[in-house]
Amino acid sequence: MEQLADRISEKIHTLSAEQLAAVERFVESLQTWQQDRDTARMMKLASEPAFQTVWSNPEDDVYDAL
Repeated sequence: MEQLADRISEKIHTLSAEQLAAVERFVESLQTWQQDRDTARMMKLASEPAFQTVWSNPEDDVYDAL
């Protein structure tokens, strides 16, 4: 991991200010993407008990075979 960081750092030092700004925006988008995934996963887990109550009922058993 450290070798990869060193290689990336070397490449970053050769970039222009405009390119560095683009790299920063890209890294921020990766961080946001991961945060969004984590949030979605937590929301899914938190909502499962409520949906389980709605989905698991005798009236809807006929749909389980579909």
